[in-house]
Amino acid sequence: MPSSPTRVVLLTGATDGLGRALADHLADRPGTLLILHGRDASKLEAVRRTLEGSRAEIATVVADLGDLDRVRDLARQVAGLTDRLDVLVNNAGTAPPDRRLTVDGHELTFAVNYLAPFVLTRELLPLLTAAAPARVVHVASLSTSPVDFDDLTMEGGYDQGRAYGRSKRALVADGFTLAGELPADRVTINSLHPGSLMPTKMVRESGGRTVDTLETGVESTLRLADDPALDGVTGRFYDRQELASAPEAADPEFRRRLLAVTRELVGTE
Repeated sequence: MPSSPTRVVLLTGATDGLGRALADHLADRPGTLLILHGRDASKLEAVRRTLEGSRAEIATVVADLGDLDRVRDLARQVAGLTDRLDVLVNNAGTAPPDRRLTVDGHELTFAVNYLAPFVLTRELLPLLTAAAPARVVHVASLSTSPVDFDDLTMEGGYDQGRAYGRSKRALVADGFTLAGELPADRVTINSLHPGSLMPTKMVRESGGRTVDTLETGVESTLRLADDPALDGVTGRFYDRQELASAPEAADPEFRRRLLAVTRELVGTE
């Protein structure tokens, strides 16, 4: 690891799809310490080997984001590699076809797509503020579904699309909430829909047709991580590169209730 990289980036979900494509682009940045996260150690090592010789310094961290203890351990792993974090890209996601519960008793899609970035971002705030101005990018979606607070484990009936949509609505909502709590000149938090039905693992496994290319998603995501025009811009949701509205996620009452329930679920209240 370089003694003093000019930029440190953490990318979750770096072994497939959009995350893998982002890793290729970010690895081409000299003076960067690129920390790649994955759940599967062997796949992550294969990515690292592929990127050997790139202009960025590459480090890897392994964690199952379906286990909140492992999420907290992931933050500790990152802190062991660096004392600052300039960019956090919360990209990892899942959407299994059947209902699954995590070791913590949470519905898996909600846990990985929402609870994990909720915990990870807050655990890493000391590193983010140390690198101020820093950026957090939530890879979300235009796909959105209501969050039934009375059935967060979807025991009453599981639907893959609804599970995915509600997790992404929650992620965007928390992006708005946390952005309102942090000074924009220290840490900005923005969310985006990177593209529709890109050729990712989730789309391939669902048998869906592709619409946008991975390059569309890469360009849209890197813009939020890099573009100087977005310095100090926070609490926004973008459809690719255009500002978009998310009225359900922005609803103050929904956000208040979501925050209270989430704190209970992750054990911070």
